[in-house]
Amino acid sequence: MPEHTDTPAPSTFGQRLRRARESAGLTRAVLGGLVGRSSEWVKALEVGRLQIPRLPILLRLADVLGVEDLAELTGDERLLTATYSKAAHEALPSVKAALTTYDFNGADEEPETAEALAARVRQAWQLWHGVGNHRTSLAALLPDLLIDCRHAAHALESTDRRRALVALAETYHLAQLYLSFQPAPELVMLTGDRSMTAAQDADDPHAIAAAAWYMNHVFRDAGERHEARVDLAMKAAGLLNPEHGPEDLARWGLLHLAAALSYAKVGRRGDAERHWDRADEAARRLGDGYAHPWLIFGRGMVDAYAITMNADLVRSGPAIDVATHIDLAPMPSATRRSFHLVESARAYRLQGEDVAVIHLLKKAYETAPETVRFNLFARPAVAELATGNNAMIREDARQLARRLGVAA
Repeated sequence: MPEHTDTPAPSTFGQRLRRARESAGLTRAVLGGLVGRSSEWVKALEVGRLQIPRLPILLRLADVLGVEDLAELTGDERLLTATYSKAAHEALPSVKAALTTYDFNGADEEPETAEALAARVRQAWQLWHGVGNHRTSLAALLPDLLIDCRHAAHALESTDRRRALVALAETYHLAQLYLSFQPAPELVMLTGDRSMTAAQDADDPHAIAAAAWYMNHVFRDAGERHEARVDLAMKAAGLLNPEHGPEDLARWGLLHLAAALSYAKVGRRGDAERHWDRADEAARRLGDGYAHPWLIFGRGMVDAYAITMNADLVRSGPAIDVATHIDLAPMPSATRRSFHLVESARAYRLQGEDVAVIHLLKKAYETAPETVRFNLFARPAVAELATGNNAMIREDARQLARRLGVAA
């Protein structure tokens, strides 16, 4: 009787990915390099420490591996719209309309003063960083603020025009933040580009530096190569003099933080840590009590982003070590505190410590509900834990899934 030699079919995404990689004759390092990631990232996918990646990366993996049908990788693990894609905020149409509609009839109307616009922008930043549903609060202000800043930037002259352009650049930053994790990637790119254009038109190095920080987020989401991201950040940093005071020093440190995150995303640990050290130096020089009023750069932000950096490098131990020792309470932004709690949950997820994951996601939701509601890690993680085998946390996960509007 012939010996039965069939091997069981791969049952998980990681197993199917490994089979496809080995069939293609690729090492983990080669596959990671071809999709702009590290070998550790590929390993973490294959052993199940990372979830199925988002669709753009999944498509790049399939292309490199020569896989024509995504089901060969995903199997029955469906990428459900409600969990793995971007959920839409209810005010998205009105914000989109403000970004893509132009009013040619009010050219003769008296523009608002640059001082008044700056005050309104400060109020918008306070809403974004404040307690509560920050996206909903910001969306109520954004359309009119965009229209008024654009009008002033065209109608005012000289110094007032440059100040209006700076206000417009910041308003586009706010619009980009609102649009993050929304199903409107073309608008995210649009706001990033417009903010940089306004900052350059203002000829303001501080505004250009802030625009470069936010453009780095755009580039990372769009999958732009890390060289372009780092080059942009370093060119903007070159316009600043860290010896000239807190504004220059904070934005200089922020741009080195951007470079650190870009290098971490592609697994270049040495370069990531080198730039993080420079951001750390800036934070130390600014002092423990310093936090930029709307960029929030300071000691707490630099420490918190070490969690993200190590998680992106798939170094869960160091990420958790930072998460264990950091005190987020002094950070003057509920939105940022919530985001860094989600990133801490992501680090614990790498270790399979799901009790900590649910605890941190619940805490993040209590801090800023809409940060968690639209986060692309939190939604699928909660959905999976709500139907998982850990009975200790299953009901907590189900309750959180209902709050997030996630199918579980």
